[in-house]
Amino acid sequence: MTISRLYDTICQRRDHAAPSESYTARLIAQGEDEIVKKVGEEAVEVILAAKSQGNTRLVEEISDLTYHLLVLMALRGLTPDDIQAELERRER
Repeated sequence: MTISRLYDTICQRRDHAAPSESYTARLIAQGEDEIVKKVGEEAVEVILAAKSQGNTRLVEEISDLTYHLLVLMALRGLTPDDIQAELERRER
């Protein structure tokens, strides 16, 4: 799954899924504070994996962090294109 497809799935669940049926919908329904908390937890887990848990675990934790960042972006109306534009701006 590409990041764009994952983001689209998150937005679809944000807009159409019941919180009882979807972790994504439930997380969004809990609000920004809960999403930011999850981003922080996942960031710590990335650090721990990088320091002592090997590359397989690191990839898993980076994937979790990426998902939760995309949920935060979807909540705020930001898109992967916004991030791409900022990265391109910084490249110059």
